Amino acid sequence: QVQLVESGGGLVQAGGSLRLSCSASGRIASISDMGWYRQAPGKQREFVATITTTGSANYANSVKGRFTASIARNTVHLQMNSLKPEDTAVYTCFASAPLVTWGRGTQVTVSS
Repeated sequence: QVQLVESGGGLVQAGGSLRLSCSASGRIASISDMGWYRQAPGKQREFVATITTTGSANYANSVKGRFTASIARNTVHLQMNSLKPEDTAVYTCFASAPLVTWGRGTQVTVSS
């Protein structure tokens, strides 16, 4: 099994930046890709970004050009720039190993 621990959430003003991290432990050799989903209050969970262990990344249209995913060893990072109030959500990390494992989530709040 794989366990995930997220860090890096917080409160930031619009236009600011945050960096999320998600560290995997356990059977990390079985991980093929990692990434992030988010869920805002009253909304459905939505895809944010995914990145393979070889570094190939995909992004939701809403974050393209602002968010960048990177992966190193057992940790995936999400660099979030030019944050907007609509980016406010709980961001949850996932890993495909091959079954999908979820982290507990970290709150990101962007004030206007």
